[in-house]
Amino acid sequence: MELADKIVVVTGGASGIGREMCRRFVREGAKQVVVADRDGDGAEAVAAEIGGVAMAVDVREEAQIVNLIETTEKDIGPIDLFCSNAGIGIGRGIDTSDEVWQTIWEVNTMSHVWAARALVPLMIERGGGYLLSTASAAGLLSQIGSVTYAVTKHAAVSLAEWLSITYGDQGIKVSVLCPQAVRTAMTAGGPGVAGVDGMIEPEVAVDAVVETLREERFLVLPHPEVAEYIKRKTSDYDRWLTGMRRLQAQYNRPTE
Repeated sequence: MELADKIVVVTGGASGIGREMCRRFVREGAKQVVVADRDGDGAEAVAAEIGGVAMAVDVREEAQIVNLIETTEKDIGPIDLFCSNAGIGIGRGIDTSDEVWQTIWEVNTMSHVWAARALVPLMIERGGGYLLSTASAAGLLSQIGSVTYAVTKHAAVSLAEWLSITYGDQGIKVSVLCPQAVRTAMTAGGPGVAGVDGMIEPEVAVDAVVETLREERFLVLPHPEVAEYIKRKTSDYDRWLTGMRRLQAQYNRPTE
């Protein structure tokens, strides 16, 4: 997929990876970029910078996602690429409250479901379209220290797989972004164990996005090491789990 002359929507577009997607897509020649974010003022700032359109959208509410899609289709035109990028990293252990579980589940997983539910029928009717979801390497491996993040990002990857399997022959292209540590607000306190292979800038992550969209591949891996980790995991699960426990012990070791 080439981005030139395409209509693109990016959720979580006011900051981090989403903001850089908006900037890059315009440089790639997108016809229009819709910057959607719960932070309406932030979305307006990015839209003003790139000549895009801003919408205040809380992806925890299906009705707001549906309105985003319907408004874009009515006022701008058919959506070629929908980037379901908004995500959060709250919650830690298994004792995390149900309220926190519900919040991260809605943002990190259900927002992708709601976007696909609204868009897939429209895209199939007109012959195709592209869905890009932002998950994490945690969705392919795990997230030491945060069960909520690991589970919801696994679910996001699983959904993307299912969409590709189910609708790929009907013109629906699907990619899923799975980076390790990226320098965003989420990693402002330090990358933690996700930074084992270094922290990259959002621009680097989006370089991988554009390349993957162009080649229409499923996995977007800004950290290429992740591909090898997946192989190790699937070739010997027990050995991989042992290695992850070692990494956890190293990560939890007190510093002097």
